[in-house]
Amino acid sequence: MQVWLVGGGARLLAVARLSFCLGLGWGCGACPCEDHALCKPISVKRDFEVFVFDVGGKTWKFYDWSQITTVATFGKYDPELMCYAHSKGARVVLKGDIPMKEIVSPAVRAAWIKQKTDLAKKQHMDGINIDIEQKVKRKSPEYYALTTLVKETTEAFHKEIPGSQVTFDIAWSPKCKTYYRCYNYSGIADFCDFMFVMSYDEGSQGWSKCIARANAPYKQTISGYDNYIHMGISPKKLVMGVPWYGYDYTCLGLSKAHVCSLIKIPFQWLPCSEANRHQVSYRIIMNWKNKSLSGILWDEKQNSPYLEYKDSNGTFHQVWFDDPRSISQKAAYVKEHGLRGIGMWHANCLDYSRSSVAQEQTKSMWEALKPNQVMGK
Repeated sequence: MQVWLVGGGARLLAVARLSFCLGLGWGCGACPCEDHALCKPISVKRDFEVFVFDVGGKTWKFYDWSQITTVATFGKYDPELMCYAHSKGARVVLKGDIPMKEIVSPAVRAAWIKQKTDLAKKQHMDGINIDIEQKVKRKSPEYYALTTLVKETTEAFHKEIPGSQVTFDIAWSPKCKTYYRCYNYSGIADFCDFMFVMSYDEGSQGWSKCIARANAPYKQTISGYDNYIHMGISPKKLVMGVPWYGYDYTCLGLSKAHVCSLIKIPFQWLPCSEANRHQVSYRIIMNWKNKSLSGILWDEKQNSPYLEYKDSNGTFHQVWFDDPRSISQKAAYVKEHGLRGIGMWHANCLDYSRSSVAQEQTKSMWEALKPNQVMGK
């Protein structure tokens, strides 16, 4: 195939670039990078992964690229991000999602996989992060089809883009009752490169009392990894996901012992639903810190920070989140148990403005990801 442009020199240059692309097995979309070598997929395997989710915009320009190994793009494709990430030796991967009821069909799976591999090559990307957060019954047709989808996707990407990476997002716990995601976790782990464990939103499950609690309590979080490892899944197949956001709870009452009671709004088998809270990014929470009633408090039982404030209507709120102290403790577990790495949902949650306070807060959050750096009070 040849691309004919106006002018003999431009025409020859285009043909040469295309031939070069085909010869090396690169994606054949027009390379958007000033240095065309940056369109070559990243193939180096890292011993330790720092897996970053990006939801769009330009905040990526201020990320700590000295740590990042993979960026999963959940926003609009940004060729500038791809070029820059490749210049830092970091992979950029697609988001992959498909309705569970459709994957039972081999033809649908094949078409979906081809569409994703073609798109990755066109955009000079390095793999795919499969994010299918849907209910599955154990031993159902979907249960087996999901495992097959991961196997076929991994085989196709590794063949079409040598050195590419296929990952799969899983809940913080393998217990079926947690999210009714009764997946074949061991099989999925065997077929993909590794799994990203979404160790957050844990407070929405298993409430015995209607009170505000941590988004990702330490002991509960690590129990999920212990369970995965007990299933026979290698720690090297698990990347710990931590939240860079928190939850703002509207309190029905707030006691002197800092217990925020919630209105009882049942959901399925749970006594409380998520209607009592809303998600808040770390940058917003830090802006509330000095205006809060409490400043940042620490819960020793859950190993988590929180703060309290009163809104314009006089209603009390309690906000639970993760900070450098709580994240660094989890990062220590990553090192001690030999996990594949750590990452977050999502990197855009921090304040990347150039104020000195924001820069210090942002730097501390990135530093907390390093397993050898446990931060104190």
